[in-house]
Amino acid sequence: MKKAKIIFWISTGLIFVFEGVMPALFGQSEMSIQGFTHLGYPVYFVTLMTIFKVLGVLALVIPAVPARVKEWAYAGFGFDFLCAFISICIVDGLGPMVAPAVIAMVLLVLSYINYHKLNS
Repeated sequence: MKKAKIIFWISTGLIFVFEGVMPALFGQSEMSIQGFTHLGYPVYFVTLMTIFKVLGVLALVIPAVPARVKEWAYAGFGFDFLCAFISICIVDGLGPMVAPAVIAMVLLVLSYINYHKLNS
């Protein structure tokens, strides 16, 4: 149980930092906007994704959030990371640029599995 708790909080903490804190602080930066527009997404999508990511990580780390909401947050991040992987592959090809999406998905899966271990 202790191992599952440690893995859960480390993986969820990393998701919190990279998918919540970083977008909240740097989501409107020129580099972030260029990254989205390079993939073919409109500029307003940056703001939309920032809001959803911040709400999603809050749902994952706040214990009082209902389990159903947490499941939706996990699903949303899963779709986000999968779509990021596909978008980058289509625009830039399969290369080192897809690594952040793959790493984020691995962290998400670790968090999800250990979330269920802790709640069973």
